[in-house]
Amino acid sequence: MQNVKGTYDFFGKEQAIRRKVEATLRQLFEAYDFDEMSSTILNELDLLASKYAGGDEILKEMYQLTDQGERKLGLRYDLTIPFAKVVALNPGIEFPYKRYEIGKVFRDGPVKKGRLREFLQCDADVVGIAGPQAEAELMQLAAEAFRRLEIPAVIRWNNRKLLGETLEYLGVPTELRSSVMLTLDKLDKIGRDGVLRELAGKELSASVAESIVRLTEAPVDTFEDWVTSCGVENDEGANEARALAGLLERLGLDSVCRFDPFLARGLSFYTGTVYEIFDASGRFTSSLGGGGRYDNIIGQLVERPDIAYPTVGLSFGMESIMAMLAERETQMPQPQVLIVPIGEDMIAPALETAALLRADGIRTSVEPIGRKLKKSLASASVRGIRWVVLIGENEAAAGQVQLKDMTKKSEQLLIPAEALERIKGAD
Repeated sequence: MQNVKGTYDFFGKEQAIRRKVEATLRQLFEAYDFDEMSSTILNELDLLASKYAGGDEILKEMYQLTDQGERKLGLRYDLTIPFAKVVALNPGIEFPYKRYEIGKVFRDGPVKKGRLREFLQCDADVVGIAGPQAEAELMQLAAEAFRRLEIPAVIRWNNRKLLGETLEYLGVPTELRSSVMLTLDKLDKIGRDGVLRELAGKELSASVAESIVRLTEAPVDTFEDWVTSCGVENDEGANEARALAGLLERLGLDSVCRFDPFLARGLSFYTGTVYEIFDASGRFTSSLGGGGRYDNIIGQLVERPDIAYPTVGLSFGMESIMAMLAERETQMPQPQVLIVPIGEDMIAPALETAALLRADGIRTSVEPIGRKLKKSLASASVRGIRWVVLIGENEAAAGQVQLKDMTKKSEQLLIPAEALERIKGAD
């Protein structure tokens, strides 16, 4: 018996860290006024395989299945398409609408450190804002999230319109631009020689392919220098990117957010700004998150491409974040109170007292019957548990408990309600 390749069970220290990361992101999402959503894991195959969805690259990794009614279904490979479906099916949603979702997604792709087949995504999306405000706010959120997680991060960003305009300037035919973008997006992984080899198989003229490679070798000093050298300084994509660059500078994010003229991201539904997050130290090479603007999906899903649904999203890669945090020393959460029933007849009063404490939000553990009191007290001391509640026959008969303060080396006989107040009011 073994786990399916690319899937893992999480418990103990690792699960505690995961919950801490989730709590940090959830707190930030809500501070930025995002509402929580829970979308369906199981979806119609037609939706997930739509030409308006993830594109050919992602469809190769989609898990497909058929139910007893012979309906063709698929497991969601991201949280974006199910979100677009919810908006499309609920025309009464008031815009701008900001949602976040934390949930599992599934991809039958290669397995490596930080990349699994069943994994958790943490997404935030905004629909109804057309300008750079939404992108800047999400990039601001991402920068703050990694600051709180104490992970040095860099957010690389670009604009797919701008990249398309650049390729047009270089003479790349319209029908080949999306494919060339995907090749350029792999520049860091396969290097310039790898890019040249892939371009050679795309029916590009030798001169165009050489121009593209020369462009990848040119230094990127400033955004303005780049668009001027490419002859696209007044095009639509350049103007969009210029507006975002100015906003990031005003927000003091330009040191964290760096323009990358070859970033395209693998999903074909992105229409403008795209961004990807990486470990700034360079030790961890997998992406820590990413996102971008996808203005066309929702309108196309409802077969009304004439209706504008300007949308931009951000996704955090939990498995990549966990791979980075796994090396850190992390303390497991410990109970505040340890209850020790002395004798089998004390199980009921011990559990009653535990229920009283837990109802007030106090993390409480009950020792199993039969363990020696000396060992229980020694364990509480080692684990840093301040409060130990002892319940024996005399205490139970009087309706009391013995409350030991392991820090101050003191003890008191109290009724359970008094013990609760003493624990809550301790300095």
